[in-house]
Amino acid sequence: MRLLERMRKEWFMVGIVLAIAGAKLEPSIGVNGGPLKPEITVSYIAVATIFFNSGLSLKTEELTSALVHIKLHLFIQIFTLAFFPTAIWLFLQLLSITPINEWLLKGLQTVGCMPPPVSSAVILTKAVGGNEAAAIFNSAFGSFLLGSSSSVPFTSIFSQLFMTVVVPLIIGQIVRRYIKDWLERKKPPFGAVSSSVLLMIIYTTFCDTFSNPNIDLDKFSLVLILVIIFSIQLSFMLLTFIFSTRNNSGFTPADTVAIIFCSTHKSLTLGIPMLKIVFAGHEHLSLISVPLLIYHPAQILLGSVLVPTIKSWMVSRQKGVKLTRPTV
Repeated sequence: MRLLERMRKEWFMVGIVLAIAGAKLEPSIGVNGGPLKPEITVSYIAVATIFFNSGLSLKTEELTSALVHIKLHLFIQIFTLAFFPTAIWLFLQLLSITPINEWLLKGLQTVGCMPPPVSSAVILTKAVGGNEAAAIFNSAFGSFLLGSSSSVPFTSIFSQLFMTVVVPLIIGQIVRRYIKDWLERKKPPFGAVSSSVLLMIIYTTFCDTFSNPNIDLDKFSLVLILVIIFSIQLSFMLLTFIFSTRNNSGFTPADTVAIIFCSTHKSLTLGIPMLKIVFAGHEHLSLISVPLLIYHPAQILLGSVLVPTIKSWMVSRQKGVKLTRPTV
């Protein structure tokens, strides 16, 4: 089993490298409007597949239990919508004395205000084996909450979330009721399906990144923004890890996994329309958009690379809990 798990990790890392390399060589295949039509295949079909897969694999009691885990939901939403943007604002006060372009810094501030994505946080949580049900709720709720309070049309947000998240999840749960015994007996490779969808998302995301004319910076600024963004992501992942694993936090290792990804990921799908509305006609819109355009693929890449490490930690912690549990 350990050898098989190790082989899966290695193949997944190879898949990430090949996906990025393929996107760099020929980005036109996976861009919006290209042959793969990611605006349909990824935004709708792939996302719906993720949540149908979740509906099939999750027990109904796990979903209902996650729904009433108020402390977990409050932690994620407060971190995402209050702590994250405040911390970024304070950090930018320090960066404002540097020669970094002020419009790139404004773009970093807008990244902090963005809602979480619906798909990537759920896939990564599932890949690790974390609290998938909690990740589903918080990703969808965060996107709905912030999206509905912004200038982005409410009906388009609601209809897309309903059709790609709620409906597939419910259908998956209904199907599960009829084939529950078969699922428990055969144990289909739900993890492999999620990993495949994640690789597709990585590929199309980097196709968009490599072909985007807005990311036209001098090498120094580009490298600097990349370093800042990766530093922000790693720092916030570490912070959420420390906060959620302290004594008497009340969170399980599986909860911590959901917290790490849901609290630090930001949505490009909702983010770009919001920027276009808020900064409509602004001459520096392209520069303001750059940090979000970089943050999105960076969070998927970093999360994917850290999946094996976080999974090893979670499994070891869960084993430790079982060993220290008193026998009756």
